[in-house]
This record gives sequence, C-alpha cells and structure tokens, in this order.
Amino acid sequence: MQLRTSYGQIMSISLPIMLGSAAQNIIALTDSVFLYHLGENDFAAIGFVGVFYLIVAAIGYGFSRGGQILIARRLGERNPSGVGHTFYTTLYFELVLALVMFLFMQYGCYYFFQLIVDSPIIFEKSMEFLEYRSWGVFFAYAGVSIIALYSGAARTTFIMIDTAILAGVNIVLGYALIFGHWGFPAMGIAGAGLASTLAEVVAFVAFAMYMIFDKGAKSWHIFSLPKFDLKKILQLYKLSLPIVAQAIVGMGSWFIFFGIVENLGERQLAITNLVRMVYLVLSIPTWGFSAGINTMVSKFYRPAQAAGGSANSGQNRLVVVGGYHAHHVAHRAFSTFLLYPLLGADEASLIDDAKQVFYLLVLILSAFSIGAVMFNGLIGAGATWFGLKLQFFCAIGYLVYIFFVVNFTSGGLLWAWAAEIFYWVAMLGLTIWYLRSKRWHALRW
Repeated sequence: MQLRTSYGQIMSISLPIMLGSAAQNIIALTDSVFLYHLGENDFAAIGFVGVFYLIVAAIGYGFSRGGQILIARRLGERNPSGVGHTFYTTLYFELVLALVMFLFMQYGCYYFFQLIVDSPIIFEKSMEFLEYRSWGVFFAYAGVSIIALYSGAARTTFIMIDTAILAGVNIVLGYALIFGHWGFPAMGIAGAGLASTLAEVVAFVAFAMYMIFDKGAKSWHIFSLPKFDLKKILQLYKLSLPIVAQAIVGMGSWFIFFGIVENLGERQLAITNLVRMVYLVLSIPTWGFSAGINTMVSKFYRPAQAAGGSANSGQNRLVVVGGYHAHHVAHRAFSTFLLYPLLGADEASLIDDAKQVFYLLVLILSAFSIGAVMFNGLIGAGATWFGLKLQFFCAIGYLVYIFFVVNFTSGGLLWAWAAEIFYWVAMLGLTIWYLRSKRWHALRW
C-alpha cells in the first residue's frame, strides 16, 4: 500500500486503528455500563480495578507499538522478509511478558491491593474480577502482536472488524454472566471479568484465522518460524521500553488518582468512574489518530531528512486532521444527554453530581486531542526516550497537583480533573519545543 500524506490517506489508515487501538477501552466501557445497573459498589470497584487492568493491557500494547514502528520501517526499506521476523520477535516477547503479568495478577495482586485499598468492599470485588480477567492477558498480548503487524503494514480494515467482534461478544456474554440471563449464573463483577476474557479469546481466534487465509501475508514470511534472535529482541526491547514506561506513567497516574479518590469513599469513586467512562468514549478518536501517526511518520521518516520533508509534512497533516476530527467527533457524537438513555434514570443523581466535570471535559479534550497527536508524532520519529522523560516529569507534576487539591483544598473532583488540562498543555508545549530543536533528525533505529 503506497502511503501519501493526503488527508484521505490519513483518514483511511487512522479510522480502523481508532477502533482497534480502543479495544480495551471498549471492554472497560461495556463492563462499566452493565455494572452501573448492577449496583454502585460494583460500579465503583470496576472503575478502580478496571484502570489497573488497563495498565496491564497498556504494557503489552506498548511493546507491540515498538513492533509496529519496526515493521513499518522494514516495509519502508522494502524488506518484506524482515517483517515476518519482526512480527515473531514481537509475538515471542509478548507471550513471555503475558506469563509474567498473569502470575502477578494471580498471586501478587492480593498483597498489592491490600496496601492501597481502604474499602473492604472495593478490595473484595477487585479480587473477584481479576480471578477471571487475568486469563485474558495471553490472548490480549498475542492479539496486539497481530494488530502491530497489520497496523505497521497500513492494512487496517480487519482491525475494525475484529474489534467489532470483540465488542459484540463481550456485550452478549457480559449481559448473560453479570446478571444471570439465559440460564447462566449471575456472577456480578466476576462475570464481567470472565466475559471480557472469553471475548478476547474469540477475537484472537478470528484475527489468527484471517491472517492464515490472507494471501498478502505470504510475502512477509509469516508462515515460516524464524530462529530465535536475541539481537532483534533487544532491539525491540530498547525501542519499546520507553513507550511501555510512558504507558505505565500515564495509566499509573490515573490509577494513583483513583486510589486517592477511593480514600474519599465509594460515592466519590463511583462519580469519578462515571467521568472516566465518558472520557474514554470521547477520547477514542484521538487515540486512533495517535496510533496511526506511528505508521505514517515511521514510514516517511529518514534520518538525514531536512526540516520540511515528507515526514514533517505528514505529521503536520496528522495534527490538523487528528486535532479537528477527534475534537469534532468527541463533541458531536457523544454528550451527557446520551447518558440518561444509556444508563437509565434510576441513578440520575450520580450523573447530576458529575455534570460539572462533564463540562470541564470540553477543555480537557481540546488540549488532549492536539497534544496526544503531536506527542505521538514525536514517538513515531523514534524519540521514545525523550518522550519518556517528558511524560515522566509531566506526570509527577500532575500527581503532586492532584494530591494537593484533594488533601489540602476544597476544590473537590472538579479541580482534581482540571489536572488533565495542565498535563496536556505541558506535554504539547515541550513536544513542540523538541521538534523545533531538530534533534529528532539525528535519530537512527
């Protein structure tokens, strides 16, 4: 597929990735909606433990992003045989990592959550969820390896189809297992964990079958297992580690945020989870364009490129398209008025209590939609270590601000959520400074 920096080309690549990269967010949204109707404690608990599992998913996705960048680079070098080797390097690494994560969730989370959770109800329900949800990590990590292959090759159509399969299966099984319909046991939050795991199994099998019958995959040497290559694994690790660390810093900040709010009680945690649920939906367009930028910038990037080259042009267009469309879709396609038919009017007081923060999301998304796309352009150029430093220091400031607001002021959740604005404005400013410094022209990978 010939890549150009036209707006149509950017849209055709980014829209399917928009859904594919949001797979875990879609699962989290489905679980939250069902558990909202089950009870406030379950809804509060899924907000807390759900963010934790998103960190686990983000770690696997971060390493796959490194594979995606390398796959796009191999295709840009017209080296299709290197694509298959890079794919299997990514897959092997992801499976080993999945085993580590599974063991931690099964045997380590009990002690970890005891250190940070005050509410016995939230703790108990979190353990129920992870008992079943932890098994899905193997299929989730293997799945993102395949997504990295097709995203890096800019063949993203089936990503959208597979995400639809994932969402559909999760909705059906979640409805059956959480509430006990159609002869299934009523498992509550544990049913949400089991349904999400089974949905990931089905989605992985569907994508694997597609890859097996994909004639275009033969040119990538997908059907011949390469020898173990430690050098390539270390290359993937070196490129991906800062991306993974960025994910841990980013999602970890949210997890700590939820931990601070959890100390205020189940009600405040439930309100925060409702706001997070809406934020996830509204941020899907931007995450899609942010993922697409890795393929576009990576393939157009040349180490010796002068300023104003095709990579720079491609990135500028991605910022324009990403910033406009993410902002437009977010505010036009979803609003607080849709929460009532989606969640019902039985607990309208929870929605009413969160309305002030919903209005603040307009400003948050404005900063996020431009800052995230611009920042991912920097990552696509290979400046992953600088990106890690940038995000780390911004996250430290973010957490210090939240801790101060929650514990030493009466600003409440509104001013705590305002930290998102300050975070993305700082990220955008520092990213622009780095790109203008032209240091990224010297990057080689």
